[in-house]
Amino acid sequence: MKFGSVPVAEAEGAILAHSIGFPGGRLKKGRVLCREDLEQLAAAGLSEITVAEIEPGDVSEDRAAARIAAALAPEPETLGLTMSEPFTGRVNFYAEKSGVMIVDPATVSRLNRIDEAVTLATVDNYARVAARQMIATVKIIPYSAPESAVAEAVSVIAAKGPPLRVHSVALRTAGLILTRTPGMADKVVAKGAEAVRARLRALGIALSGEAVVPHDTMSLAAALTGMSGEVVLILTGSATSDRQDVGPKALREAGGALTRFGMPVDPGNLLFLGQIGHRPVIGLPGCARSPKLNGADWVLERVACGLEVTAAEIGAMGVGGLLKEIPSRPAPRAGEAEPATGRRPWVSAVLLAAGQSSRMGDRDKLLEPVAGQAVLRRLAETLASSGAEEVIAVLRPEDLARRRVLADAAVRVTENPRAAEGMGTSIAAGVVAASPAAEAVLIALADMPEVTAQHINRMIAAFDPAEGRAIVRAVAEDGTPGHPVLFSKRFFEGLRGLGGDNGAREILRENADFIVDVPLPGRVAVTDLDTPQDWAAWRAGSTAGPG
Repeated sequence: MKFGSVPVAEAEGAILAHSIGFPGGRLKKGRVLCREDLEQLAAAGLSEITVAEIEPGDVSEDRAAARIAAALAPEPETLGLTMSEPFTGRVNFYAEKSGVMIVDPATVSRLNRIDEAVTLATVDNYARVAARQMIATVKIIPYSAPESAVAEAVSVIAAKGPPLRVHSVALRTAGLILTRTPGMADKVVAKGAEAVRARLRALGIALSGEAVVPHDTMSLAAALTGMSGEVVLILTGSATSDRQDVGPKALREAGGALTRFGMPVDPGNLLFLGQIGHRPVIGLPGCARSPKLNGADWVLERVACGLEVTAAEIGAMGVGGLLKEIPSRPAPRAGEAEPATGRRPWVSAVLLAAGQSSRMGDRDKLLEPVAGQAVLRRLAETLASSGAEEVIAVLRPEDLARRRVLADAAVRVTENPRAAEGMGTSIAAGVVAASPAAEAVLIALADMPEVTAQHINRMIAAFDPAEGRAIVRAVAEDGTPGHPVLFSKRFFEGLRGLGGDNGAREILRENADFIVDVPLPGRVAVTDLDTPQDWAAWRAGSTAGPG
């Protein structure tokens, strides 16, 4: 790849290396420069700019990231993963469900030694992960990578096997036994029981049985023999100090076997692990009465996900096992305007199909031969199969025909009784109807047959408010901006207040610095068209719509 300054007149087709602002506009880094861009730059008085140029033997950043990601997860669902579309040389992997992440550190290290252009970052091996959490990311550092490096990365993965896997929770029930020493207060027993229940709830495990028994070997052994659950947890009233102490000895008396006593994790040293038949038994340390992280959490999480935990593996937990010295991460501020980073965003797709003005009525008539109800249905199914979590179709209350078309689709219908006032009211109705969990809304028009699920997923991949990409706008191949448009939750209040037929133009105009444009093929990114003549021209293919 070539990188450096070139005369503006010679930069067509090159990649802009640094964002440039000038009167009347701004070009963002990563843009493939066209002739119109160069004219704007020249008019602004610039004679040279810094660009990157892809040479023979290079692979563009998105293609390189996509190839490596496909090798890492050829069948993502079997690995407990989902993955984003490539954007700016990055593909993110997310946990499909809560569980434990398994990483092959050797393969990850080998990949990261191939070429400085190719990187793979992951969460820790055996990390507890939540559903939708980002667990790994492939990033191509420059604007391209050598073909030889990409090919070698794919070859390494093929030889070693996929290095990433999320093991989701496999056990569904647990039994809990607590022992009471003479004089122990009821509130101490209750506090310990609730702390353990909370851990089980967080893992989605139901408590199938619970017992409180005296702190002696025979009472505990009898309780172990009769306790239900796929895993049994013991929280003793007095700390376990030896293999011959009450807990481990009761496990053996009940016909079980002790795998390990003690662990090199603090807090959590006094854990013991064993089994009765095929059921794992975890003797919890006293620190389990607190909700704070301790070594027992690491063991419980692995056991809950169906992973075998050996004495050697517990012994290896010492590196990173000094937990009491880890500062707590501050809790997110209430009402935070942006979604949390490091997780797949929760996106609501709003499908505008209300035909809410005379202009829109004319548009419907013009497009009916092209789009019609079949296109509406196809677009609804496309949105439902994309990375959006829900699809909301906005209809006129009296539009029974479109309601029937969508009747058995994975779409939630909301009515807009103010449809005659204009598109803005339909956008507002759709955003109001979005789930409280929504972190972004994607506004789509009902007559865009070229849109695919991959297009939508590419827009979702581009969304990153932490990086300033809080609005993602589709643009046509000629650079004309239009629909769909994805808005972060920070703009929900403004969207809910829209009226008339201007759509969200003012929000886009006032927040240009937050916009990232994503090129989509064909004529999928059509702007708001103002007259039937505009729509007729668009149908004829002579324009992508007035800006």
